[in-house]
Amino acid sequence: MSPRLCVCAGILAFAPSLISCAADTVIYEKASSYNTIIVTEDQRGLRTLLFERGGGRQSVVKPGDPDHLELAYARAALAGLALCGEPRRILVVGLGGATLPMFLRRYYPDATIDIAEIDPEVVDVARKFFGFREDERMRAHVADGRRFIESPRDPYDVIFLDAFGARNVPAHLTTQEFLRAARRAVAPSGVVVGNVWRRASNPLYDRMLRTYQEVFDELFILEVAGDVNAIFLALPRKQALGGAELAARAREVSTTRRFPFDLGKVVEYGFLDAREKNPSAGVLRD
Repeated sequence: MSPRLCVCAGILAFAPSLISCAADTVIYEKASSYNTIIVTEDQRGLRTLLFERGGGRQSVVKPGDPDHLELAYARAALAGLALCGEPRRILVVGLGGATLPMFLRRYYPDATIDIAEIDPEVVDVARKFFGFREDERMRAHVADGRRFIESPRDPYDVIFLDAFGARNVPAHLTTQEFLRAARRAVAPSGVVVGNVWRRASNPLYDRMLRTYQEVFDELFILEVAGDVNAIFLALPRKQALGGAELAARAREVSTTRRFPFDLGKVVEYGFLDAREKNPSAGVLRD
């Protein structure tokens, strides 16, 4: 446990979510084999996970309240649930503070949820500081997300790709070869949900977009309100949908499951058609 220090986090162009310049108390800090893991707490009791001082927020959790999704990208990512029917098997690549897994466990109690997290220290911190609890249907696997996806197993209905280092998505989780493995790992009726930074904060955005387009048969994009994130909704099948229809489906999911927010509004705000390809953007390869 590190000393109780006050830090003022600056806003970085490459942050996955912009940070307000508020003094938070550092309640934990430790260097792992992959990052410097930092946990802060603010006056409201919200706990934030960072991988470097002054860096982007990996997760923000209100301990004991899995309904609280502080970061807008997490709500947008859940719009993928409108494209996979009733999910029975879910994979989350990248644990962070376990925001998505804990929300999914609450609202999909019968689903099997696997989490692939490369850093065992992150798993430990999620348990100790963010309220993450495994059970017979939800398990964290200490494994590289790519190797986990490439290992033969029953297909998933939805795969959330939410692995970030301190400043970017790990390179081996952006390539055509990796996305082909993700496509093989998802059911034909399923969806792969990718969390990426938009063009202004991500020099590789156009190439990442083109790589998704080359691998999947259909791709929709949701820009996230007030944030630098974009959510890619990638399908291993043709399924032409407009923003209005996807919003209606998303709203039905959140209404039926009684989410504490309207998924339809998330789609209505940020829906983009991703069918047109940029010929000057190269595909990312290993």
